[in-house]
Amino acid sequence: MENNSLKIPIIIPMVIGIIAISFSSIFVKWSEAPVSVQGMYRLLFTLILMLPFVWKHFGAIKRISLKEYIWLFWSGTFLALHFLFWMGSLKLTTVASSTILLSLQPVFVMLGAYIAFREKTTKSAIIGMMVAIIGAIMIGWGDIGISMQHIQGDMLSILGTVVVAVHMLIGQKLLKSIPATVYSFIVFLTAVFVFAMYNLLFSIQMTGYSGREWGIFVLLALVPTLFGHVLFNWLLKYVTAATISMAILGEPVGATLLAYLFLSEALTATQWIGGAIVLSGLYYFLQNTRKQKKDKPPAPIKNPVTPGPIVKRG
Repeated sequence: MENNSLKIPIIIPMVIGIIAISFSSIFVKWSEAPVSVQGMYRLLFTLILMLPFVWKHFGAIKRISLKEYIWLFWSGTFLALHFLFWMGSLKLTTVASSTILLSLQPVFVMLGAYIAFREKTTKSAIIGMMVAIIGAIMIGWGDIGISMQHIQGDMLSILGTVVVAVHMLIGQKLLKSIPATVYSFIVFLTAVFVFAMYNLLFSIQMTGYSGREWGIFVLLALVPTLFGHVLFNWLLKYVTAATISMAILGEPVGATLLAYLFLSEALTATQWIGGAIVLSGLYYFLQNTRKQKKDKPPAPIKNPVTPGPIVKRG
């Protein structure tokens, strides 16, 4: 149930968050740096911004077990892979195709939750999932008429969606015992390390970029990360997780409009129809997922922790 103690209308921070994450694709497209470098500095600058909030959790860091650290490493690794695949897709296909396909994230999370935790969902939610997948196929079909490069970009976006779903499922497991701030900090730190190793392995230049590039790196940390993801996490104090999840439907719309304004990107008729089908299917899917959670009696909370990140987006 939503908490009305917030002094401003909920819609204001929600819209700010949606606009902020929508800018992620634009910044990635603007940058000429390799995506592994963009991802590394985006998370590194975010870590610096998080430092003042992590020190008070020093005791919790010491209590993390070796097994949990191993899972944290894998979560950070899959997050790094997500950025590599999704940001890489933006270099090959349109912002609209990439972000709409990335919106299939809840579908892959549901499938992964069923495989890993035997979590079941309603038949209605499965119908919504299938509708969204049909729309995604139409987007890819529309890209066939443009170039094979666009198809490769679509495939990278889908791979990015799969690995971020794995990252979220690991987070679902770890956040039962680890505070969200600590979890995010260690996962981001691991992802930065993975990016650094990747750049060293493939001899990718990590320094010597222009002031413009450094400015984009900072913008990626500030706008889509701080004013997007962190803002959504803060909003969890006032609204339900299901409400925040619905924000994923706003990013493809916002990103597509921004791409038209700043990048002059246009969509084919098939892609417009496919995108509308994806968003309709996801809306139906999320609505039925939320209904299922409402109908399910709440389990007793043994070790309450701060809710973790809900929206793992670009």
